Amino acid sequence: MSNMEWMLSDPYMYHSLLELEGEIVGVQTIRSSVRGHLRSVQPDHIVVEMGGVPFYVRMQQIIWAFPAKSDDKREIE
Repeated sequence: MSNMEWMLSDPYMYHSLLELEGEIVGVQTIRSSVRGHLRSVQPDHIVVEMGGVPFYVRMQQIIWAFPAKSDDKREIE
C-alpha cells in the first residue's frame, strides 16, 4: 500500500469543524443548508446527521458553518 498525502482544500475550515465535532451545527453549502449533529470531520468531507439521516457534505462545497444553540435542537429531531 502506498503512502497517500492529503491536501486540505481549506485547512482553517477543517480545523474549525474539528472543534465542533459532536455538536449541533448549521452548515451552508453552495446549494442549500443543513443543520444537525456534526458526526464526523474528514479532510475531504463532513457528516451531519439530521433527523437520523446522515448527510455527507464535501469540504469544497461549504461556504460557512456555525455552532447552533442548544434550544435549536427541537428543529433537528
